[in-house]
Amino acid sequence: MALKYLITGATGGLGKQVLRHFVENVPLSEFAAASSKASNRFMFEDRGIAFRHVDYNDPESLDTGLRDVENLLFVSSSGLGRIEQHGSLINAAKKAGVKHVWYTSLAFGGFENSSRSPVQAEHVETERLLKESGLTYTSIREGAYAEAFPLFLDWQLERTKLILPADGEVAFTLRADLGEATARIMIRGGYENQIVLLTAGETITARRIVDVINETTGRQIKLEIVSREEYIRRSSTEDTRGKPKEHFEMIATIWNDIADGALSTIHPLMRGILGREPTKPRDALRLLLTEDRDYMYP
Repeated sequence: MALKYLITGATGGLGKQVLRHFVENVPLSEFAAASSKASNRFMFEDRGIAFRHVDYNDPESLDTGLRDVENLLFVSSSGLGRIEQHGSLINAAKKAGVKHVWYTSLAFGGFENSSRSPVQAEHVETERLLKESGLTYTSIREGAYAEAFPLFLDWQLERTKLILPADGEVAFTLRADLGEATARIMIRGGYENQIVLLTAGETITARRIVDVINETTGRQIKLEIVSREEYIRRSSTEDTRGKPKEHFEMIATIWNDIADGALSTIHPLMRGILGREPTKPRDALRLLLTEDRDYMYP
């Protein structure tokens, strides 16, 4: 019997939110959760949710896990060899006759492919593979997770001074909103062979993020914007975590990209899909920091 929806990455931050909406709004007989770990089966089956083992590195699990699937939520891999893993899943989806692949991309560059961030280049390459495969697909460029703001700032709780190589507007978007909107767009259907953009309706700068941190937690963090070269030099020498120089070069590239507007694009689709305004970036950050003054991205 055909399975209407399969949700990969169902234990991850985004996939978990997508699954939550399915559980609350779709009959259990119509969808299944998938994970790369077969041992996760029981956490779903104990809740009455069907489970499939889908490991992007395991061809046999791809062959069996994607069998008779109509709509596949293809949550992007976060590990090394991402393009090879994505290519394997795309080939398996085509072989299995999946009717519609819904891919979770990122919003760097908005609808354009101009971003300089290496992570976005891998998503653009995956979109190309999907297009060339002949599969019906929708690439959902998900707004930058509001939950990930400490990663963007490279924030360490004990430090009262932050340095960055640039500043710019970011449409930080709450993951719960993204998960719900992603689920809703899959259930609604359509958007065949298109790129869609899901973002909050507002943006926020690093300087304003620091203000929110200070206002919400009582901290007195100061932000200094320096040149790319000075940022890499100072961060490499002052960091106490043992991070390599390449780590700070990556952060610098992302913020230079942001300064050029890579994450500033906002789009009304998410509001239309949700039927309400998405959580504003500043409200999302306040929520996270009110729940946990020492919040760090897991």
